[in-house]
Amino acid sequence: MQNIGIPVDTRALTFVCVAPPAPKLVNRETGEVKVDTEGRTVFQVGLSVATEAGRIDLVTVNVPGDPQVQVGQIVTVSDLIARPWKQVIGGQERQGISFGASAVVPVSVVRAA
Repeated sequence: MQNIGIPVDTRALTFVCVAPPAPKLVNRETGEVKVDTEGRTVFQVGLSVATEAGRIDLVTVNVPGDPQVQVGQIVTVSDLIARPWKQVIGGQERQGISFGASAVVPVSVVRAA
């Protein structure tokens, strides 16, 4: 499976932080943290995603740098990309979708008119 990023249209989605940002680990045994091509630590943040129709899902989004968001905050997700993945470990095939964004920031309390 090719690792092609699929852009996600977030205009009709509402995101709420449900798990605090934490560095993404490359190796749990050694504690090695993932960095992007610019040397920034990649963080994972857990978000709930609600559609206008009321469907709610939970996703973990990878983002470069510490996103500075807190549990309970409504956030904006910039440049969200979905990447299908597949791997075989010990003869067992696993597959899923990972999510990445350029930024996850709190929605301003005061919105411009």
